[in-house]
Amino acid sequence: MTQVTTTSLHTQAAVPDVWHHYGRARADTDRTVPGTFHWVWAQNGGPEVEVLGDITSLVVADLGAGAARHAAHLVTHYAPARVDAIDASPAQYAMACDLYGHLAPRLRTVHADATDHLDAHPDEYDVLYSVFGSLDFVDPRRLLPAAARALRPGGLLAASTLGQYLGGAPAEPDVHHADIPARTPDGAPATMRRWVLQETVWTKLLDEVGFTKISVDRLPPAVPSARAADTLLVRAYRQP
Repeated sequence: MTQVTTTSLHTQAAVPDVWHHYGRARADTDRTVPGTFHWVWAQNGGPEVEVLGDITSLVVADLGAGAARHAAHLVTHYAPARVDAIDASPAQYAMACDLYGHLAPRLRTVHADATDHLDAHPDEYDVLYSVFGSLDFVDPRRLLPAAARALRPGGLLAASTLGQYLGGAPAEPDVHHADIPARTPDGAPATMRRWVLQETVWTKLLDEVGFTKISVDRLPPAVPSARAADTLLVRAYRQP
């Protein structure tokens, strides 16, 4: 395994890693680089990498990258200068290093809170993206200003997030989070915060921190079910 890079976390050491179990079963049997890149919740259709535009020679970051499968796809199938796969979970960071450390230095795994990392790297990125990652699980009043500062002028922020709660409850009409079930590494019940917001709320938040050309597209699931959900595909640009 090649460990690419580590960024320190201020206060996370004593917090149980509620992402410890996520993706672990898949990692035990699937070590491949995905052949596709999907934005929708079910990962089974809809727009793909074209949402990001031409990323040739650009510096890109995946916010809340998990096991870095999306980042590995970009590095393998396109030609970015670098993709930073950023995640605050020790378990997810370790998994990403193990699965895709061989893709260094164009893929860098970064163990960090997304907001802290972006604050420490102003004007560094051409593209920031999140696939049900940090945009869902970090207070957007912290994350979005940091994203605006970390992007170079004219840079793109693209993200997919839930259009409503799983199970059908509507998205929030204001900046409120829900506490959703999770598990600690030893299996004890826990909760994590998730922001599921209406389109107008995302648009307002992005506008307030200086993004322009803001769009929010609603992508319905290809196969409706009790656990299916619409995807909001959010795109915005830092002011040139």
